[in-house]
Amino acid sequence: MAKFIYRMQNILNIKYKLEDQAKNEFMLANRILQEEEEKKEKLLIRKASYQQEAKELLAKRLDVFRIRENKEAILRMEEYIREQDIVIQRAKEEVEEKAAALAALRQERKAQEKLKEKAFDSFIREENAKESKEIDELVSFTYGKKQKLNSRG
Repeated sequence: MAKFIYRMQNILNIKYKLEDQAKNEFMLANRILQEEEEKKEKLLIRKASYQQEAKELLAKRLDVFRIRENKEAILRMEEYIREQDIVIQRAKEEVEEKAAALAALRQERKAQEKLKEKAFDSFIREENAKESKEIDELVSFTYGKKQKLNSRG
């Protein structure tokens, strides 16, 4: 049997590489998103500690300077958290973009694999037809030879 050679294998190989690259980019974008969410979580924890400190300051002897300083720290934390929300939103958009690109590349690769499967099926049918034809010719030849021998004898 002849060897099957898919003439567009190099395109399929490129599709595999592009898909792998898109997977890596998606994973990187996802990791960045997780890191940004962790930063926000730390900011929220820090803000909560400032709020706890504010309660303690109000419960003790009033120290106006420390109370004002604490309120400013809380306001700064809220500002940082708002900024971090924007960063997180951008990171989420990046993840969605990378996921869409990955899905599109995956779809292209699958289409290319389907084409390869169809080409292989066609190759198999052609090979089977050739083999069948060779068998028929061999049988006809053998039968014809037997007929000649029988007619002589």
